[in-house]
Parts: sequence; C-alpha cells; structure tokens
Amino acid sequence: MAGFFKKLFNRITGKPDEAPPPAEQAALPAPEPEVEVIVAPEPAPAEPEVREKAPAKPKAPSKKEPPAKKEPPPKKTSSPKKAEPEKEEAKKAPAKKAEPEKPAPRTKKAEPEKPVAKAKKPQLAPEPVVEEPIVEIAPVIVEPPPPPPPAPVPAVVEAPQRSGWFSRLKDGLSKSSKGISGSITAIFTKRKLDKETLQDLEDTLIQADLGLAVAERIIARVSDGRYDKEVDPEEVKQILASEVAKVLKPVEVPFNFGAEKPFVIMVVGVNGSGKTTTIGKLGSIAAAEGFKVMFAAGDTFRAAAIEQLTVWGQRIGAETISRPTGADAAGLAFDALKQAQDSKTDILFIDTAGRLQNKAHLMDELDKLVRVIKKLDAGAPHAVLLVLDATTGQNALAQAEVFTKVAGVTGLIMTKLDGTARGGILVAIAEKFKLPIHAVGVGEQIDDLQPFDAEGFARAIAGLDEK
Repeated sequence: MAGFFKKLFNRITGKPDEAPPPAEQAALPAPEPEVEVIVAPEPAPAEPEVREKAPAKPKAPSKKEPPAKKEPPPKKTSSPKKAEPEKEEAKKAPAKKAEPEKPAPRTKKAEPEKPVAKAKKPQLAPEPVVEEPIVEIAPVIVEPPPPPPPAPVPAVVEAPQRSGWFSRLKDGLSKSSKGISGSITAIFTKRKLDKETLQDLEDTLIQADLGLAVAERIIARVSDGRYDKEVDPEEVKQILASEVAKVLKPVEVPFNFGAEKPFVIMVVGVNGSGKTTTIGKLGSIAAAEGFKVMFAAGDTFRAAAIEQLTVWGQRIGAETISRPTGADAAGLAFDALKQAQDSKTDILFIDTAGRLQNKAHLMDELDKLVRVIKKLDAGAPHAVLLVLDATTGQNALAQAEVFTKVAGVTGLIMTKLDGTARGGILVAIAEKFKLPIHAVGVGEQIDDLQPFDAEGFARAIAGLDEK
C-alpha cells in the first residue's frame, strides 16, 4: 500500500433546495354571505307593517281634497249635497287618525325587537376577525424564485481556480508571500546592495520565521558578487526560493503504508491544531481508495471531538469506536485495536486529546497510551503524525521537540498555512528536526490537504509563479 495522497482530488458538490410555494387561501370570505342572510330576514317583516300603515296615510290627502272643491263652485246645485257627505268623510278622517295613533305603540313594540338585532350585531363583531385576507402577503413573499440564480453559482464553482494544487497553495501562502516579496521589492528597488540593505533583508526573513540559519545562507547567496551593485528584486526572490527548496527537499516524504494490518496511525498535537479534522480528511482519502478504515475517538476530554469524528465516520462509511466523555483514552485505544484486528480493518486512526507540550502529566498520559497499544501489537503505532498549526509560529518548534521525545513522532502535517503571515516556520522546523513532512493544509476542503511539494512550497512562499 503506498501514497494515497496523490490519488484523490475534487469530490464535493452541492445543490441548493428549492422551497415549494405555500398553498393559496381564498375560501375564507364564504362565511360573510351567511351573516347577510341572517340580517336580511329580520328587516323584511318590519317593512310589510309599514306598508299597511301607508294606506292609512294616503287618506290624509283627502283632507286636501276639500280645497279642491273650490273648483266645482259653478255647480252650486249639487255641491250642498256633496258637502254633507264630505263632512261625514271629514268626521271619519279624524277617527282614522286615531287609528294611526294606535300603530304608534306597535312601533314601540318593534323597537324592542331592535335590541334583538343588536344582539346579532355582536355576531358581526367577530366577523372582522375574518380579515385574514391579510395573508395576501403570501403570494408576494412566495416570490423566492430567486433561488434559481444561486443555482448557477454552484455550477460556477470556479473549478478552474481550484483545479491546480499550486494555485491553491499560492493563495493559501499569500499572507506569507506578500510579506516577504513585498519587503524584498521595497528593499532592492533603486538601491545598491550594502550592509544596511542586507540587514533589512535579514530582518524580513527572520520575521517570516524562516529561521536564522536559513536567513544567513540566503544573505550569503545574495551578497556573493553583488556587493555595491543594484540587484533586481526578482533575482533575490529566485535565490530565496532556491535556498528554501534545498532545505525542504530532503524532508519531502510521501505518506506510505506498511504491510501491517491493521496499520495503526496515532495523531498527536496541541489543542486546536486541527487533529480531528485532519484524521477525517485522511480517512476520507483512504476510504475513497478502497481501504477499510476505522476511527478511535481517543480525545475523551472533549465531547465535540467525539461527535465530530463520528460524523466523519458516517460520511465515509467508517466505524467509530468511542466511549463516554472522561473515559480512559488508553483503554479505548486498546479496545479499538483489538476490534480492528478482529474485523480485518486496513487502517486504524487513533485521535488523542490536545495537550500542551509543557504539561508533564498530560505527556505522561500520552506515553501510557503508546505502551498499552504495544501490548496488542509490539510494532504499533506504526505511524505517529504530529499536526502543527502554522499560526503558532515559533512555538511549533517546541511542540515538535517534546512530542518527538514522548510519542516518537514519525512525520509532520502542517495545517492552517492560509491563516498566517509566517508560513516560513515549516522551513525552520525542517532545518532543525529533519522530520518527514507528509502533507500541508491550506483550507477547509478535503482537497486542501495535499502531499507536501518542496519545490512548489518554496516558489509559493517567495511569491513566484509555477515553473
């Protein structure tokens, strides 16, 4: 089994979900006609009563008929006889007036009927609650057909920008390279090489955490044969990349598996260095290549780490061995190795709790974990990977020293190079410890963790393009 890092690249895609439009609500106004039907029948009976009284009133104009009698004066003979019945009619008229007075009290009786209508009005009061047509907002808000525009965005995942590893490495090291290349350009533009210029260059290289020994070699190369002459900034960058590549090339070692089965990989490092995430990425790459993978959640002090590793295992179809928070990590590692042997697992990744290199009792626990594993397999762990956070700067040197003594570190993985302006710390570590560097990470995606390339790293940190 050999070099799984160089086989897997871009794999992850995603599609946004579209939300269906809400159902229409238009059947609410139906109750309103029912209320109108209830109110209509009541006024109907009142109207016929008024119509019955109306015929009594038209007799009133009969009073006005007597003045019309002034017209027939020419007929004096018949008028006296008619006058008598008219008087009788006039007498009858007042009697009829008394009758309309009686209906008046009846109208009073109708008035009590009105309160009944008032009792129904409160029924109308709740009806305004039916003002639910305010839901008219729904059709307007349902206009999230803008999801179609974002749909093309994932299609334009800008695959070309992420197609090349060097371009991602250069982008990740942009903070470091801008600091170094920008300073070099400022120092050597329209200036002759002298003692002051060389001092400024040395300060720039040390600030980038390249280390004193590497900085001195670069200064010697730049000053050789160029003293008191103008030097092209690009030439200085070429010298920088060349010297860095010389230091890193011997430690550019691909991560290989031995014939052991299961091949036990223990991952160590301080808190927050990215151990759990790195294990998930490595396991994902190995599973994609056909290896049977198992995770042991040995960081029993942090519940989030156990959950995170479990999620990674579910994604790639790897079994995750875990115990309740606070359980003994050494006992967990022992059980995981035994189960891996029984299930014929190819690779067992053992996560460990983050611990500071200056805490002796924590480092003793790590030593105990190694001893317990060796009881089942004298050769285990077959690889001990130290995950270093590039943002810790010079502190990474102390970490590499202590973890190598306690756990027997066999290789390094440098993470978070995209989050620091001092990515040169990897050069200083390589210069001092000569430990194999298996991979570097410049982002959160799985394909942002790639096999270490000394030449590419040297040119990226110097701000140069790929050859």
